[in-house]
Amino acid sequence: MEDRRSFLKKGALAAAAAVTAPALLTHCAPSGGESATGGGSSTGEHSPKGSSQFPGTGSSSGLCCPKGAGLRITGTFLDEISHDIPHQNWGEKEWDADFAYMKAIGIDTVIDIRCGYRKFITYPSPYLLGKGCYMPSMDLIDLFCRLAEKYGMTFMLGLYDSGRYWDTGDMSYEVESNRFVIDEVWERYGRRYSSFGGWYISGEISRATKGAIDSFRAMGRQCKEVSGGLPTFISPWIDGKKAVAAAGAALSKAEAVSVAEHEREWDEIFDGIHDYVDACAFQDGHIDYDELDAFFTVNKRLADKYGMQCWTNAETFDRDMPIKFFPIKFDKLRLKLEAAARCGYDKAITFEFSHFMSPQSAYRQAGHLYGRYKEYFDLL
Repeated sequence: MEDRRSFLKKGALAAAAAVTAPALLTHCAPSGGESATGGGSSTGEHSPKGSSQFPGTGSSSGLCCPKGAGLRITGTFLDEISHDIPHQNWGEKEWDADFAYMKAIGIDTVIDIRCGYRKFITYPSPYLLGKGCYMPSMDLIDLFCRLAEKYGMTFMLGLYDSGRYWDTGDMSYEVESNRFVIDEVWERYGRRYSSFGGWYISGEISRATKGAIDSFRAMGRQCKEVSGGLPTFISPWIDGKKAVAAAGAALSKAEAVSVAEHEREWDEIFDGIHDYVDACAFQDGHIDYDELDAFFTVNKRLADKYGMQCWTNAETFDRDMPIKFFPIKFDKLRLKLEAAARCGYDKAITFEFSHFMSPQSAYRQAGHLYGRYKEYFDLL
């Protein structure tokens, strides 16, 4: 039987050997040699699965991982026309407080995820009301533009989603409605508010979807022409193992896209849209944590090839639980932000601060996530 002295000696040898292990692990190699992190960790210092440090070697806060090694979140969607998360029923007072919480952690960009979904809309659009949409109780686009100006942020407008793409799989249906909405929004808000700084083309795809390239080009072109060239972006998802129906019980699927297939398909899509789409923020929640570096490397390489910004949509809700959707465990968010930093991503936005990260969210866990995030980035 092993005595205590032998056990401790073996443990010390194992720990010494483990300290050298991270140097053998693969990692992204961002262009320029340094990652755009919120802290000072060098590229490759820790593995795709997390920190190489041991308990007790972190900061005085009690963290056992390097602080601030991830890419800081500087943008968030505002999900006011929600599909599968509950409405929080906020008024101007609550929204004002939330913008202050966002500002406190460095968020400089807010994106209305869509200005309407089917019959529910965020502003009193004469065009959409004439098409049978319901009158909203508040003009949220006006509110968001005003609050963005108050807090020194950029507001980006998400286009209208008629729902026909989701019903048919053909995105070209979305072009016709937005032909009117884009002009209307620009006249009502874009010309009035200095905070109005760009557009989100809200159709979400993952693969070579019918009509997607032509639709992105058409909507992106009109957004740019009407606004004098303000930037546009998209936020597709990766068709990975966790790309399952939100309404189902399954958490994963067997038929997931390979890295090579993903690169081939998105090479074709970027080639067709890069003239009118400035940035792509892939959703990061549909692949596993040990797949992040492989897919993120491809995304950055393609964005660089076509002169586009490479953003990450760092989802702050958890896709690994059977109950959908709750705020994510901090370590999962950290792994995703660290991968984005290693791969040299240009910006991190999230879906979505107000539900899943705000101290005043309906989910109590969201405020705790906010606290852990501030500790990690020394924002206390």
